[in-house]
Formats: sequence, structure tokens, C-alpha cells
Amino acid sequence: MIKATIKRYRGHVSGFTITGHADAGEYGQDIVCSAVSVLSITTVNGLQEVIGLDVDVDSDDDNGGYLSVNVPVVSDSKKRIQADAVLNTFANGMADIAESYSKYIKLNTAK
Repeated sequence: MIKATIKRYRGHVSGFTITGHADAGEYGQDIVCSAVSVLSITTVNGLQEVIGLDVDVDSDDDNGGYLSVNVPVVSDSKKRIQADAVLNTFANGMADIAESYSKYIKLNTAK
């Protein structure tokens, strides 16, 4: 099962942690793992490459699947709005996946 936690700080998504594997299908055929992977990697790429934020990323695919992303406090209002849009889109996408595939993913929101 995938366990995902979305972290919030002062009303903003400030990061997320994802652990485990969905085991919803054979390796290479697991649509739940694929959906979560694509959404999380695209989110990190958007934060780093599009917005230009220096996010803290820690990952380990070899030992059960692990991704931790922490976003620094952004003082530039334009970048904060952009980061909020990307991170809220991630949170909404994860909520949709968790609702559709609740047998394979557990989603928590931490404050």
C-alpha cells in the first residue's frame, strides 16, 4: 500500500512524503503506482524547473519506495502563488487517486 502524507504550514502545502508500493498490478503494469509517481515527479519538476524553487528532495526507490519533498517558505509573492498552484494541484490529484483506489493508497494531511 502507498502511504502519502501532505504537509501544511500556515494554510499552504509545504511538502509531502510518499512511501510504499500500491501492488495494484504486476511491476510495470501498476497504474496506481504510475499515477502517484508521475504526479509527484511532475510536481517536483514544476517547483524546481518552472518556478525555480530550491526544494529539498529525498528519495529511495530500492527500499520500499520513498519520496520526501519539503518546500521552503517563499517570500516572493509571485513565486508563492505559483508554488501554491502547483502544490494544491498535487494535493487535489492525490485526493482523487486515493478516492478512486482506496484499497491501494492511504492519504493523510498533516499540519
